[in-house]
Amino acid sequence: MPGVTAASMSARSARSARELWTGGGLSGNARRVAETLRTRGGSTRAELIATTGLSRPTVSATLADLAAAGLVAEETGTATPSGGRPASVVRLARRAGLAVGVDLGRRHIQVAVADLGHRVLAERTNRLDSGSDSDDHPVEVLDRAATMIGSALTDLGAGRDAVVGVGLGIPVPITRTGQIGSTALMPAWASLSPAEELAGRVDMPVWVDNDANLGALGEYVWGAGGGCSVLVFIKLATGIGSGILLDGRLFRGSIGTAGELGHVTLDARGPVCRCGNRGCVELSAGGRALLHNVRATHPEVRELGELVARAEAGDPVCRRLLSDAGTELGIALGSLVNLLNPERIVLGGDLGRAALMIEPLRRGLANTGMPAAVAAVEVVPAELGERAAALGGVALVLKAAEHAASHFAAVPA
Repeated sequence: MPGVTAASMSARSARSARELWTGGGLSGNARRVAETLRTRGGSTRAELIATTGLSRPTVSATLADLAAAGLVAEETGTATPSGGRPASVVRLARRAGLAVGVDLGRRHIQVAVADLGHRVLAERTNRLDSGSDSDDHPVEVLDRAATMIGSALTDLGAGRDAVVGVGLGIPVPITRTGQIGSTALMPAWASLSPAEELAGRVDMPVWVDNDANLGALGEYVWGAGGGCSVLVFIKLATGIGSGILLDGRLFRGSIGTAGELGHVTLDARGPVCRCGNRGCVELSAGGRALLHNVRATHPEVRELGELVARAEAGDPVCRRLLSDAGTELGIALGSLVNLLNPERIVLGGDLGRAALMIEPLRRGLANTGMPAAVAAVEVVPAELGERAAALGGVALVLKAAEHAASHFAAVPA
């Protein structure tokens, strides 16, 4: 059978996991099955047959070769509801490689490491103080992220050659060429190519995307978006962004900047936004605007989490701010629901866990969305919380074989 065998793997024992996927270490049916497992995660033999289009004997023979090479492991599945024999699940083993996800938030850096079998092995979080805001200090933040990646790998006893790629999320539009899509939003990053900058620091291939896109991927693979054919993830934090998944694949638009919900205009004569346009959604529902407004009566409130906690405790000012923000966001979402007819909208970010926003959001949505589409869409809180974008970075690497041409990768020289 063409592809990897136990003998060929033994003869190339020094081959790194990265070379295995890029240097011809896998070919033919072995690559076809392995890439399916990398994209889908644990699968039964029946699922592999259906997904790859290969025959049962071919899938069995291919899995035997991959198992002998130490690249896949088989686990006993759970019993069926009827009490039938449980189907075993096959997934890629750690030897097949690792994927790293990095989320550069405005006030935090998060790193996650998983194997290609979709098992999360390590996570790290570093909080940034106001003087180290990532918007204004790209070099420092990238240096910290590189150190965190190295530390996580060291703790796992893994070398850099075990990592097949790094998925990097940044809270700004990213073009398909990997450039900052709106220099007005993060001017200190305007002259940088984020993927190249991080790749040079960690000596690994780096894919870069908008953090809301990665949040959508993270929730689709591990969280509240599982199984959705049309999923919209909304990141409600300092700013507002959205990630759109169609049949499990990110929709990025013609140049890569689709999903900028925060900069949809609600009032063409409204105040000027930091993006240069007027009356954007962020000006009424974004975290910056909410914190600015709450300080008129609660000058001590500095973080969105505190605003949400006070609202949940019954504070009338904070409750009203969240309610109004939910309504405005729902009005903006109506057009998106009319155009895409999503199955589910997942609310993430610091404000996404605020249950007080969901009903006002649905009311706003009902004012602008088609009734049938509004009735069909679920609006739910995210399950991954602050982990969504970092895990989405991992998912970006896991799915790289599926849509390698649709996003930018920087490979260190």
